[in-house]
Parts: sequence; structure tokens; C-alpha cells
Amino acid sequence: MKCIIIDDEPLAIDVIESYLLQIGGIDIVAKCNNPLDAITMLNKNQVDLVFLDIQMPNLTGIDLVKTVHNIPQFIFTTAYPQYALDAFNLNATDYLVKPIPFHRFLKAVTKAKEKYEMEHQERPNITSSSLQETSATNDFIFVKSEYENIKISVDDIKYIQGLKDYIKIHLKDSNKPVLTLSNFKVIQDKLPNYFLRVHRSFLVNINYIRALQKTKIIIDDIRIPIGETYKSEVLKRLGI
Repeated sequence: MKCIIIDDEPLAIDVIESYLLQIGGIDIVAKCNNPLDAITMLNKNQVDLVFLDIQMPNLTGIDLVKTVHNIPQFIFTTAYPQYALDAFNLNATDYLVKPIPFHRFLKAVTKAKEKYEMEHQERPNITSSSLQETSATNDFIFVKSEYENIKISVDDIKYIQGLKDYIKIHLKDSNKPVLTLSNFKVIQDKLPNYFLRVHRSFLVNINYIRALQKTKIIIDDIRIPIGETYKSEVLKRLGI
């Protein structure tokens, strides 16, 4: 795994770097004191995990995550516990409060590694020779749920919701969604272009949209929020 550390306090960066060296298995691509410089680094480098502070000059860690959409996993490291709810609403892998004990840091990194391994185990199921023809036509996807890989017809997916550690796939004619340990990037890459990202936590099948309100999309009787950063693309894709 590759990571970037973002914190305006050099000592905090040193602590994280020291912990990562003890744990092993994660390469540090860059260390940034300035969140604006971090955005440049994230746009230039493909990373698997970001450690970032929240209260920083010019841009908070929360705003940075909202700005950069190609971060697979991120762990907040902050002295302020009051932002935990905001962090998990953004699907943070974990939220660590300074001073961070090593055992707590280890738990967060272990969780990130497990998610990373799960996502990379799913990909061969889709690209293996036995599935190449059907996956190329986007007829179905396989997702790992509990101890089995479940075959899901793409056309049956109404919308996908991101939770703290899981993706919840809502299907046509089913009241029970499929839960899988993954992230939006992995799932979205498997789906055809009539799936639209409308929010950091929601991906919808355009064919099931019943109505559009100012800040919400309606599928059946479910109101799905439209994120501010996604709004212009949503309106463009829907021809509004």
C-alpha cells in the first residue's frame, strides 16, 4: 500500500511515520505540511491511504476530502473529537484522536489493510477468463458478501449507499440490500455509464430515478441527497 501523510505539525507527521515503520507494509509517498500542496501531490500520485489532520491553515482535512475525489481510504488524525460524525459521514476508514496510542493506530491501519486486500481480491473475480465476456458487456458483477461471491445483475441495481466500512447495494424487487466490504471506486469501475455518482455516499442507476428535487434524487420513495460537489455533473448528465 502507498500512503500520504498530511498534517501542519511536523511532530505529528513524525509520530505517524514512526508507527508505520514499526507496522510495515505501507510505503510513504509524501509528507505534506500544507493541505494545498497535498492536493497537488494527490493529483500526481495514486495512493491507497491518506492520513490527514482536520484543523489546518487554508483548508481543513474534511474540506480536502470533499475536494479530492480519488482518495480510496483516509484516516483522520486530529486533536478534536467533535468532528468524528462528520468524518464517518464522509466514509472515513477511521478517526484517531491525538495523542494517538500505538495500539489504536495499529487497529486503524489493520482495518485499512483489510479493506485494501478485500478490494484487490474482488478484481480477479471480474477479470478472470470465465467472466471476461459477460463482464465486458456489463451484464453483471460479482461482489464478496460474507463468505461468498454473489452474482448481481447490473440492471437490478437501483442505487448503492456507502456506510462506515461497507457498501450497501439496493436491488430491484428486494427489501434486503447486499452488504460488501468495498469502496465506491472499486464498485463504480465495474458499472456502466448509466450509473451516476450523486454524493460521496451514493451512486444511482439513472434508469430508476423517479424525480429530481433541488437537492435530492428520488428513487421509489427514497430521497437521496445530491452532494454540492456533484450537483453540476448530475444536472449535466440528466440533461437539466
